[in-house]
Amino acid sequence: MFRSRVLSQFRMWLPEMPMTLVGAKNATEVSPATATFRVLPKMTKHEIMEYLTKIYDLPVKKVNTVNYMGKYKRAVGRRKIIYYKYRDFKKAIVIFDSNITDVGRGAEMEEIEDDEE
Repeated sequence: MFRSRVLSQFRMWLPEMPMTLVGAKNATEVSPATATFRVLPKMTKHEIMEYLTKIYDLPVKKVNTVNYMGKYKRAVGRRKIIYYKYRDFKKAIVIFDSNITDVGRGAEMEEIEDDEE
């Protein structure tokens, strides 16, 4: 009984948080490397920073967040007009430390040439 009350205070649910990479920019002489993620609206800046540092070992310098409201849409049918709404989401702009210069959006594999003998 008391154990569930104590465990409910901690919000450590890192592996279950979906983070989608939207965009990434490499570091230049003027600006550091940045990446943009689409995250759950209830995630905080601290949780995003902990997620990236603990799971992926990325040196995060700063996290900025922007909340977006989902768009309202209208579908017109023959007899009805249906209104619906897209989900709300949060966009996180992550600024990395000066150690990271190339963000890299994926590993490019070299093409293997088959030698026919």
